Amino acid sequence: MKHRIVVLGAGYAGAVAAGRLAARLYRDEVAITLVNAEPDFVERVRMHELATGRDLKPRPYDELFAGTGVELKVTKVTGVDVDRKTVALEAEELEYDTLVYALGSGWNSQGVPGAAEHAYQIASRPGALRLREKLASLTAGQSVTVVGGGLTGVEFVTELAESRPDLDVALVVRGELGDWLSAGGRRHLRKVFDRLRITVHENAAVTRVDEEKVTTDGGMIPAAVTVWTAGFAVHPIVRTTSLEVSDTGRIVVDETMRSVSHPDVYAIGDAAYAMGSKNKPLRMSCASGQPMAWQAADSIAARLTGGKLPHAPLAYFNQCISLGRKDGLIQYVTSDDRAVNATLTGRIAAVYKELICKGAAWGVAKPTLGLPVRRRHVVRPAVPLHEWTS
Repeated sequence: MKHRIVVLGAGYAGAVAAGRLAARLYRDEVAITLVNAEPDFVERVRMHELATGRDLKPRPYDELFAGTGVELKVTKVTGVDVDRKTVALEAEELEYDTLVYALGSGWNSQGVPGAAEHAYQIASRPGALRLREKLASLTAGQSVTVVGGGLTGVEFVTELAESRPDLDVALVVRGELGDWLSAGGRRHLRKVFDRLRITVHENAAVTRVDEEKVTTDGGMIPAAVTVWTAGFAVHPIVRTTSLEVSDTGRIVVDETMRSVSHPDVYAIGDAAYAMGSKNKPLRMSCASGQPMAWQAADSIAARLTGGKLPHAPLAYFNQCISLGRKDGLIQYVTSDDRAVNATLTGRIAAVYKELICKGAAWGVAKPTLGLPVRRRHVVRPAVPLHEWTS
């Protein structure tokens, strides 16, 4: 009987894990099923581009996984029972021997009154397309207020200000603009914001969102459109399971991305609470998701085939920020993601970021990084995964 591997979610992490497993194992010994709500790959790191009017290259999964042996099911996941080892879909139930949970995250309103009702989000393609339609209806002089000064907020607000200089664009941040960057990075960010005429409201906590305004603890900001980029929340299904999770609902995993409470479950991407360099939790990002997928896939393959487990540390190198189409900021960081006094800025940084985005999408189609891979046979009789602890 084939070992059944079910992968939930086909974002940067899930799609890479499924493809990498297919490349490492024989299809007559394992059955790999990939479940995703949409039929094509969504480049989430480009949602700010989609929302501001750019069209993205379609990447259908039936083409990406053609000939790999991965079975794609385009449907929504409605439940997971990790004790019965089953996954409930809209029209059927799947049984698994190994589960890879990669359902990712969505936008987080942080419980702010009116945010869910009146704000737009770009954490998903439907959200970005809805915002795109709304922005197209705005006329010169109307206001757009972006809430959240992290990477998503900075990339979106600069993209919008560059593509729609006729609008009155503002950013609201809890602290100071770019306070996670080095001094040089902050200087460049302010230079770009000044050039694009973006108004910044610093040290401002949003207390309410209404249809045409945002209220902060310091006053009211007009907003014909409010865009919410203040963090992400994991898919709520995980809280209905008996998996051990963090206080934010992320699945707690070991260094091989295996659940600490259920050894037949692996979690990757935004859904996983994993430790990186210097025992610091990895942040929700594409930069974390793909290395986590490599680690999980290689660990599963090793345990199934009696191979050696990978022990590659998950570490950061830089943060890549697009600032419109013609400018960018590459902030170099320590292995645990703290900014150092080294940056790359301007046009060359924009090109660098574009190459990173293209590379991430290429990595989905080439999950083994284009390197030759030797398939290995599943140990027979198969060694139970819970017996492999190192």
